[in-house]
Amino acid sequence: MSDRPHELPTPEGEYFEAGRFAGLSLILGAVGFAALVVSMIGAAMQPLQFSYSWLFAFGYFFTLCAGCFFWAIVHHAVDAEWSVVVRRQLENIACLMAVLALLFIPIFFLRHHLYDWLNIAPGQDPALDKKRAYLNWNFFLIRTLFYFAFFIVASLVLRRLSVNQDRDGNPAFTIQMRKVAFVSLPLFALSLTFAACDWFMSLHYTWFSTMWGVYIFAGAAGSSMSLLVLVITGLRQAGYLREVVTREHFYIMGKWMLAFTIFWAYIGFAQYMLIWYANIPEETQYFLVRNTRSWWNLSMLLVFGRFFGPFVILLLQSIKQHPRQLAWMAAWILVMQMLDIYVIVLPALHGTGVHLSIWDFVSVIAIGCTLAFVYLRIIGRTSLFPVRDPRLIESIRIVN
Repeated sequence: MSDRPHELPTPEGEYFEAGRFAGLSLILGAVGFAALVVSMIGAAMQPLQFSYSWLFAFGYFFTLCAGCFFWAIVHHAVDAEWSVVVRRQLENIACLMAVLALLFIPIFFLRHHLYDWLNIAPGQDPALDKKRAYLNWNFFLIRTLFYFAFFIVASLVLRRLSVNQDRDGNPAFTIQMRKVAFVSLPLFALSLTFAACDWFMSLHYTWFSTMWGVYIFAGAAGSSMSLLVLVITGLRQAGYLREVVTREHFYIMGKWMLAFTIFWAYIGFAQYMLIWYANIPEETQYFLVRNTRSWWNLSMLLVFGRFFGPFVILLLQSIKQHPRQLAWMAAWILVMQMLDIYVIVLPALHGTGVHLSIWDFVSVIAIGCTLAFVYLRIIGRTSLFPVRDPRLIESIRIVN
């Protein structure tokens, strides 16, 4: 199965030629800018609909970037061998958190359209009054600033240390990155969990689930690994990383996609089953909306499209051994992750049924093209892989 290279990469590394893709970068930048301008018009014309559409798009890309950051810190924490050659792209995508922080600004301005708990005065709802120590704007703002500060600082520090190691191969950088990873792991768990509760679960302030953070994490980890497969496949199709990333690496990434497909389904079913069995009105309302009317169709599509289909396909060894076939599966999982976030956010606005809006598409295009444009701007500044990582040779020669 292996297609390991006969020659090892040169110490100078391999660099992305930005000039080759200047046209694509220009198109992404122009489309992203135009979509952002149109989004400003949408925020002025239909602030209620646009606020939910923007939160949906933001939540989708946030899970992808957060997931890539997770895989980067896990790589260092467990001293992984196989992921050395793909780690730089995880670092590049994780650094996009700085851009996402700017793209969160519209949610600040439109917060009163999203979160009903901001509009209810004390004393009007006893259930909300019991939660005001947590659900209040000042504390919400402080928590959000902390989430972004952590993700931005940690991701930039990891990437900077990784790039510095490219210069002289000093193993001390590996130790420093491992220390950053150890500190980041618990902070990542707390930040992702509370961000999921603040931004998504509080759309229904009377609803709660102790498994919510794990559910969001499961989707983020699986979809971000799928994104990594697509990015690496795209780079290889462009002629890069052919002497570094082999089918052995794709096989491992495919196994991780399968693992988190199962984990996502397990957490989703466990959450649903426990709430259904307890049958407490405050807990069941979330699923009642999504299991009725036209939302039921999307919920069933998510169950079969996010779990049963990928589970059966990814069980096949041949799929995980062929990069192109695995890339198609990865693209499908990314679509299902988008559907998952859509079903999480939009029913809070359209509880009576699915109502697609033009702003749903505009928001995805605006954020997606902006992130892709920035990614193309930073990918060429460093080698496409950590060229002097102490475990680079072992990673290239990995065999399953």
